[in-house]
Amino acid sequence: MSSGRCTDDCPDAGNGANTEQIKGCPEMSPKLMFYILKRILLALLTIWIVITVTFFVMHSVPGGPFVGEKAISKEATAALEAKYGLDKPLMEQYVTYLKDIVTKFDFGPSLKQRGRQVIDVIMDGMKTSAKLGLIAAFAAALVGIVLGSVAALKRNKLVDKCIMVITTAFVSMPSFIVGSFLLVIISVKLGWLPANGSTAAGLVLPVITLALYPMSYITRLTRSSMLDVLGQDYIRTARAKGVPSSKVIFGHALKNSLIPVITYFGPMLAYIVTGSMVVEQIFAVPGIGRAFVSSITNRDYTMIMGTTIFLASLIVVMNLVSDLLYKVVDPRIEFD
Repeated sequence: MSSGRCTDDCPDAGNGANTEQIKGCPEMSPKLMFYILKRILLALLTIWIVITVTFFVMHSVPGGPFVGEKAISKEATAALEAKYGLDKPLMEQYVTYLKDIVTKFDFGPSLKQRGRQVIDVIMDGMKTSAKLGLIAAFAAALVGIVLGSVAALKRNKLVDKCIMVITTAFVSMPSFIVGSFLLVIISVKLGWLPANGSTAAGLVLPVITLALYPMSYITRLTRSSMLDVLGQDYIRTARAKGVPSSKVIFGHALKNSLIPVITYFGPMLAYIVTGSMVVEQIFAVPGIGRAFVSSITNRDYTMIMGTTIFLASLIVVMNLVSDLLYKVVDPRIEFD
């Protein structure tokens, strides 16, 4: 790849009808550049829709961020609303909010965490959530690919059946059930690990909880894709020519079976970070998910908007990255 051209060893993952040599490796063609530009514009449109829908739905719910304040007069409430611009017409608030995001990337101050900006709270939470999510995602991908490959190579044998039973069980169980079970057994009953996720040791159980579902899904995805690839004509041709089994499996079959996994990995990474809010609540992890849940219960408008925009942007970016990675795995894939 580093030489700028593919060699004769490049795997042919086509329909198996021929073994046509791949003429080139991925390059930034005008077609690819147009595709990336189109996806970026669609991403911006998606984020704008998320901002608009969240803003108006949030303001349509009865009540306000200062309604629950104890011993606060109507005059004090009016003063707070004037301070944060909540007394202005809704459309004016919307336009001002969009302008601040586009021109200054400013999500405003938190209405409940006095003296703190929303972006600062998000960045502080992401320090933990990103670490938690990345470890869980890569652990899930690594273990899932290995188990899926083993299951495919040992098809219908005891190992395959055991892996399928275990992964089916984990796919069926919600993360809050798994997290609660691990918390009670490992932390409370056995005392092996702390229940609080604010320490390094305390992140072990949240990582396991977050990784089990995607790991199980990737295992099943890899197994299915690997079985399909192993049945292709070019795999049988390689084996007939005496190509070593290790090269057939790792050089051809495994690489070509990873395309569905890559399809899933980008959204999965975003899902783990955005979907960690329940797990972060269970294990008291000081991450962005916990901040998001807290902002909803406190009616912290600016925090709700900031975290929603950030998490939506993360999902959009991860989907784009996963699409572009197809070209790395299989250079013949063409983007429309």
